[in-house]
Amino acid sequence: MKIAVVHNEVSADDAPDAKDVIMQVEAVTTALRSLGYRVAHLECTLNLEDFALKLNELKPQLVFNLVESLGGQGSLIHLFPFLLEGLAIPYTGSKAEAIRLTSNKIAAKQHMREAGLPTPDWVGFLPGGKDEGRENVVGRGRTWIIKSLWEHASIGLDGNSILEADNVTTLVKEMDRRSSLLGGPCFAEEFIAGREFNLSLLAGDRGPTVMPPAEICFDGFEPDKPRIVDYRAKWDEDSFEYQNTPRRFDFDDNDGALIEKLRELALHCWEVFGLKGYARVDFRVDEANKPWILEVNANPCLSPDAGFSAALSQAGVSFKDAVQAIVTDAGCIR
Repeated sequence: MKIAVVHNEVSADDAPDAKDVIMQVEAVTTALRSLGYRVAHLECTLNLEDFALKLNELKPQLVFNLVESLGGQGSLIHLFPFLLEGLAIPYTGSKAEAIRLTSNKIAAKQHMREAGLPTPDWVGFLPGGKDEGRENVVGRGRTWIIKSLWEHASIGLDGNSILEADNVTTLVKEMDRRSSLLGGPCFAEEFIAGREFNLSLLAGDRGPTVMPPAEICFDGFEPDKPRIVDYRAKWDEDSFEYQNTPRRFDFDDNDGALIEKLRELALHCWEVFGLKGYARVDFRVDEANKPWILEVNANPCLSPDAGFSAALSQAGVSFKDAVQAIVTDAGCIR
């Protein structure tokens, strides 16, 4: 079987978060070739008409979709899988509509609320300028974090992203001020002080398997330093944040009920968003031990040093076997 591994365009001047897709391509290609597949590489740009011609010439039986943005815009991530659906070419991972829905964080949060899934309150705007801010969700004593609406990888996120506000006007002004740092439109989400977890899921013959839950530890953080996984924690290897936010997978009996609830919620997210192949769900857990869903990642990073790979290792699942599971879930068996 011929598989085309497709990723977004990357340049030498790009930031580490953008270049990371090349590591994913290398890891996936190595796994596919070890499984006996023929592999070709293609780089997708905004010229989708030209790219469609390349696909027609290559004639792959399957596309392994590693496209994370188009033209440097995360808001366009769903255009490539929609193209593949129009060309009737099978591809790995979640379908275009699920990618579109999970990539727009406000739309995703609305979808969670409608499904009865716990997600923090928010203030923000949907495309077209519709105001989703509500005065009744803003009040004294509440802390907020300003996030990008579309971009992932903690772009623009730092300690200054967190603020206290008792009215929507203050939040909107801060969103306007930080939008350039966050790569465009942003929103405010109620900040949940507490613990941070992420749960990875992998498709299987009997439905998705939840990998061992990972907690992000904030070692040596001073009381006044926000305990968040910001951009430095993810991408600046020399920073305090990067070196002091390890993952842990070992939990005692006191966390048993919490871990089971996180697994239940992760599986519910898979069903509600119609996910396929693989995914990751990010949580915060408040001081009352209640979990809150922050994001649903329909195409989490597959780099060897990323959280998904770490969860696979903890579960005793080889990366090669995970890649085969993703390919199989796309409806293609060698």
